[in-house]
Amino acid sequence: MKLYRFLSAPDDNSFCHKVTAALNKGWHLFGSPTYAYDKKTESMRCGQAVVKDVEGQEYGPDTKLSDW
Repeated sequence: MKLYRFLSAPDDNSFCHKVTAALNKGWHLFGSPTYAYDKKTESMRCGQAVVKDVEGQEYGPDTKLSDW
């Protein structure tokens, strides 16, 4: 199965740690990172899509992406 996640966090080191953790679990960057202003919190947020191929498994709506 092919999995997709969009990671987001405030523009601080928590974002880099979140992406780094995903990369170390076998996820791969997909596309360019994004950067946007969050009007509600009056702060900048970062985002990055990641993908992962998992052999021998089938995707279903109950698949918990963060487990992979």
